[in-house]
Amino acid sequence: MKATIKTQGQQFAVSEGDILIVNRYPKTEAGNTVEINEVLSAGEGDGFRVGTPFLQGASVTAKILENKRGEKITVFKKRKRKGMTRKQGHRQELSVIKIESIKA
Repeated sequence: MKATIKTQGQQFAVSEGDILIVNRYPKTEAGNTVEINEVLSAGEGDGFRVGTPFLQGASVTAKILENKRGEKITVFKKRKRKGMTRKQGHRQELSVIKIESIKA
């Protein structure tokens, strides 16, 4: 079964067993289970349903495999002929999740 979910401000098309990298879930650790209730569409073939905007009673269960940090990016700003420069770094907090079950 396939589903389209919305989690952490992003949309993903998933099926059971998929591994995703999403923004970190707050107050969770590796091994915890997360239930995602914002399911936009689910099913296959004739049983395919689309929500308005979400399906009632549908949910996706995911297991957190790992919490990690993304690669460092550098934000550099400069204004020419003004002597102004600013350099800042950023690393995004991420969670690696595995989709365990889809209930539609």
